[in-house]
Amino acid sequence: MKYLRHTVIVFGLFSVAGAQSAIAQAPPESGMSMPRSGQSDPVANEGVIEDNAVDALKDMGNFLRGATTLEAHGVGSLDVVTNNGQRIQLDGTTDYKIRKPNGFVLDYNSDIKSRRFIYDGKTFTVYSPKLGYYASVPAPATNREVLETIYNKFGISLPLEDLFRWGSDGDDERIKALQSGYKVGTATIDGFETDHYAFREPDVDWEVWIQQGDQPLPRKLVIVDRNDPARPTFITRLSWKVNPTYSDADFTFVPDANSKKIQLATYQGPGE
Repeated sequence: MKYLRHTVIVFGLFSVAGAQSAIAQAPPESGMSMPRSGQSDPVANEGVIEDNAVDALKDMGNFLRGATTLEAHGVGSLDVVTNNGQRIQLDGTTDYKIRKPNGFVLDYNSDIKSRRFIYDGKTFTVYSPKLGYYASVPAPATNREVLETIYNKFGISLPLEDLFRWGSDGDDERIKALQSGYKVGTATIDGFETDHYAFREPDVDWEVWIQQGDQPLPRKLVIVDRNDPARPTFITRLSWKVNPTYSDADFTFVPDANSKKIQLATYQGPGE
């Protein structure tokens, strides 16, 4: 089975035509903004990059990076694609604890797979609680350096890490690579008023619903892999706590007495 690479476990909902149909049929109580008479359909903006959409991503990324600590809970589904092209949907939850500048814990749980990723400021650990194995490696001094190192060296890309990168130094190239980005409308997600944006990059279509007001938190994320004809999709809804209190113990990995330490395999890259 082929997993949706951009989300890993991490990181669009319909084709453009499908999205147009969904919005056209959505009832007013759905929370979606409907184009009024004389207004253009907001989903007809393929190829357009609106400044306000890019600014919304930057504001979101700056806010997330500006918090001293964050806690998030995601409930979502991920498509896997069988060798004959059938999409299979797997549900799971992801919990995040993040400390600036050097600590995070990420727990992913589903009936198929469970993983814990821990960074305590010095060591990065991958733990499989169901299998009873873990692997630890020395890690750089900051969250950002760790994310880059584990991806480049071990091929590990953690769910939703991209959300923190928008607006950061060195992100201009990705913004320039956007093929489209525009505001679709507004929607109420789990009781929060949000602005709904759609983006297209060379390999993926994705949507994000960003909370309105002074806390631009992403409340929903949808990603479609356009490299695969089956268009596998990742969807998650997110709840957040901003600046919760943590201790060093929250980011310390203590293996179970029966857990076995193994070596973390080095990523060779495609074709190597």
